Amino acid sequence: MKLKFTKMQGLGNDFVVLDGINQAVNLDRQQIRRLADRHFGIGCDQLLLVEQAQGQADFRYRIFNADGGEVEQCGNGARCFVRYVHDHGLTQNSEIHIETLSGVISPRLENNGNITVNMGKPIFEPERIPFIADQCALTYQLELPDSPVTICALSMGNPHAVRVVTDIARAPVATEGALIEQHRRFPNKVNVGYLQVIDRNHIKLRVFERGAGETLACGTGACAAVVAGVNLGLLDRQVVVSTQGGELTISWQGHGEPVWMTGPAVTVFEGEINL
Repeated sequence: MKLKFTKMQGLGNDFVVLDGINQAVNLDRQQIRRLADRHFGIGCDQLLLVEQAQGQADFRYRIFNADGGEVEQCGNGARCFVRYVHDHGLTQNSEIHIETLSGVISPRLENNGNITVNMGKPIFEPERIPFIADQCALTYQLELPDSPVTICALSMGNPHAVRVVTDIARAPVATEGALIEQHRRFPNKVNVGYLQVIDRNHIKLRVFERGAGETLACGTGACAAVVAGVNLGLLDRQVVVSTQGGELTISWQGHGEPVWMTGPAVTVFEGEINL
C-alpha cells in the first residue's frame, strides 16, 4: 500500500498528514506506529487524517498519537490541518468547520499566515475530563510514589493536568510527567503541563503528551495552562505561551467562554511511502 503524505510542524510539534478524501487510508495501530517512528518511518508526534465530514461540517479530523492510539484533540495539529486543506486546494474558505472526536472546531486562516482556532470551552467537571475526584475543585492533590503533587485538572477536548513550577528548566517533565500520565485517577491517561509564570501576560511551558512523551509544543496544553493560570489568579486574559518550539497566543475571557489559540503552521516536505 502506497500513501502520499505531507510532513508538517507547528512550533516543532510535528505531524504526518494523510489525505483520506482522495486516497484510501486504512491503517492499523502497528502501521501508524511505523509511520511515526523516527528511524524506520517518517517520524512524527502525531498522525493527522483528513476525511469527509459525517455531518454538516467541512471536514472530519482524526488524530493518532505516535503509539497508534486515537485521541480527541490536538491544537497544533488543528492549525496544520487548516494549512494543509488550503495548500492542497480542498477548500478556499478562510474559516472552516471541522469534526473531531471532542466536537466541532472552527479554525481561521489569518491574513498574516497565522491560524486562529476556537478551541471550545474548557471542561472542569471531573467525570467529563475524565478524572476521579469527589467534586470539582480549583486544585487537587495527586499521590505519587515519592510525595503528593498539586495539579489543576481540566479538559480542552482532551484531558490535561497542569503543574505550576518556579523553574521550567528544572521541572521533572520526563520522570514525574510519565507517572502522572499513567495515574489511576486519569482513566484515559492525561497530558501533563509544567507552567512557569514570567509575568501576567507571559508564561513558559513544557508538556509531556499522552502516548508521545515530551514534545516541543502542545496547543491544547498551552490552552489548558493559560486557563489554569487565569483560574489561579496568576494570569490575565491574553497570554503569550513560550514553548521549546516557539510562541502561541492564547486568549480566554473566563468561565462559559471558549479558548482562542493563534500560531503558525508550516509544511516541511511531501512524499510517498510504501507500507
